[in-house]
Amino acid sequence: MTTRTWITATPPTPNGDLHVGHLAGPYVAADVLGRFLRADSHDVRLTTGLDDHQGYVEVRAMKGGDRKPEETADRYGESIVRVWRDAAVEFDHVLRPRADPGYTLFVQDFFQRLYDEGHIVERTRPLPYCTPCARWLYEGHVTGGCPHCGASSSGNSCEPCGRPNDCGDLTDPHCATCREKAELRDVTRLYFPLAPFADQLAAFWQRVDMPPHLRALCERMLTDGLPEIAVSHPAGWGIPVPAAGFTDQRVFVWFEMAPGYLREYDPAGETLPQSGPVQFFGFDNGYFHAVLFPALFLAYDARTPLPRAFIVNEFYQLEGLKFSTSRRHAVWAHEALALVGSDVLRHHVLADRPNGRETSFSLPALERTRNHLASLWDDWLARLFTAVEEDCAGRVPREEPTGQSWERLTQRLGRIAGELREAYGVSGFDPRRAVALLDEAVACASDFGHVHAHERDRPAGNSSYRAALRGQLGVAAALTAWSAPVMPRGAARLAAAVGFPAHRPVDASALCLPEPGVLITAPTAPFFTGALHG
Repeated sequence: MTTRTWITATPPTPNGDLHVGHLAGPYVAADVLGRFLRADSHDVRLTTGLDDHQGYVEVRAMKGGDRKPEETADRYGESIVRVWRDAAVEFDHVLRPRADPGYTLFVQDFFQRLYDEGHIVERTRPLPYCTPCARWLYEGHVTGGCPHCGASSSGNSCEPCGRPNDCGDLTDPHCATCREKAELRDVTRLYFPLAPFADQLAAFWQRVDMPPHLRALCERMLTDGLPEIAVSHPAGWGIPVPAAGFTDQRVFVWFEMAPGYLREYDPAGETLPQSGPVQFFGFDNGYFHAVLFPALFLAYDARTPLPRAFIVNEFYQLEGLKFSTSRRHAVWAHEALALVGSDVLRHHVLADRPNGRETSFSLPALERTRNHLASLWDDWLARLFTAVEEDCAGRVPREEPTGQSWERLTQRLGRIAGELREAYGVSGFDPRRAVALLDEAVACASDFGHVHAHERDRPAGNSSYRAALRGQLGVAAALTAWSAPVMPRGAARLAAAVGFPAHRPVDASALCLPEPGVLITAPTAPFFTGALHG
């Protein structure tokens, strides 16, 4: 029986539209891996959801004039799903918490089991309170200084250092809505102690594939002593806590995400995954995925397979500052897609992906990517198709390429295909490298075409010239498979033009000469830069 590869991308918060930083992080990259594995005939399930119950949604509703946070979640949730579609990010399942009739009960049952088995305990501790707003402050409702690194932080977790906080331990806490200084008041909440799972987590971290930055965070937390994590808050937005005496509180949204992942895999909530997922997320979500969720799964059901790999992106910056939906510091994805289309934007954010280091986006750089694809990819293909139309009546030549230059090209492309498989695969996943390899393949083919165009100047060179055209058509056929994970729509248009299936494995076998005499469909627009939609 084929084992399913489950790929998850962390659910975005619907407190605003998706920005380019989101696409550069989990979503396009997860889609790339899914497309590569599917073309290789793997059974793949690619899932995500919407993080409706985040406190940031409620804050956005209050600041944006919506009467209810539900309106904010619905409005931006629809926008997010639409952007995924326009960006050619194809999920097998998108969990919509408030549209799933069994979701709330599933989360509450998950919570109740951990409470009944003693994994969740009561604690009375200080929590910031805003007197003018008459509101307890947690998550996006509060800002202050991180107790670990001192950076400006929201409640429950710090984006810069990735470590959790208890809200009450923030320095100089303020209300995010009215900006007034908060006071600390004691309140009894429910907590999930991580320390009992220290040995199991340490063993898990030894076997899971994750980057050094995240591993350092995990080991630092372990060394300092794993904390107790508040899993309920006195609030009105979110899923009610099922435990007696706490039904007026709401389940901490990051606790909620753990059973939410299981619901993504199986909407009925009845089947455990066959193997642990490959999870895509940003470093600011690293503690939740690498520490909290595995501990919750261990407490809930030890049979739950823990993740096999964490694929983590660092922050993507805009003008020197992190992209931020809550601070409205962003270039929105739908605007960028309207400017350049999905293929150009995907190529750009993958080539510029903040993998292991922070990178920075700008609209002029995006325009340079469009010009790069137009002058390298589309220019070569336009020259090739025009030559086939004018010199071969639009049909594949019968001559076969031979000689040292063809042999060197095919050997080089064979090596590129092997490296592409590594860059697209789980263990060596590196889309930045994949994009560079694709550009190298096109540059090699373009140079080969330029060199052999001079064959027409030889008295007996027509045969060699036509053979070189057929060889280039073979490279174009290979690119329909090799570029499909990165630029699926342009690859599909190219596949239709050269008469090859749209979905083939990324390997050296994709480099094959088209049959002689086959009519080649000349493009009506550039393959990768000429269509913004579809």
